Amino acid sequence: MHWINSVRGWVGSLAELGISIIALGVVLGILFDDIPFLPVDVTGNVIAFVNALGSQGLVGLVALGIIWWAFSGRA
Repeated sequence: MHWINSVRGWVGSLAELGISIIALGVVLGILFDDIPFLPVDVTGNVIAFVNALGSQGLVGLVALGIIWWAFSGRA
């Protein structure tokens, strides 16, 4: 059981790191239009993701709830 908790801790840390990188990419994308070390448009991808969830109606709302639950720490 100890290794399961260890893996769970690593996965949680990687998820937090990913969220931090996404947040940094959004802020830098707003401040500076072109970011040389990020080859993707982070802000555009976040907007497209939110639009995709919003256009799905109830299914998008349920998906958003599941995502919120997964990242809120209760999972």
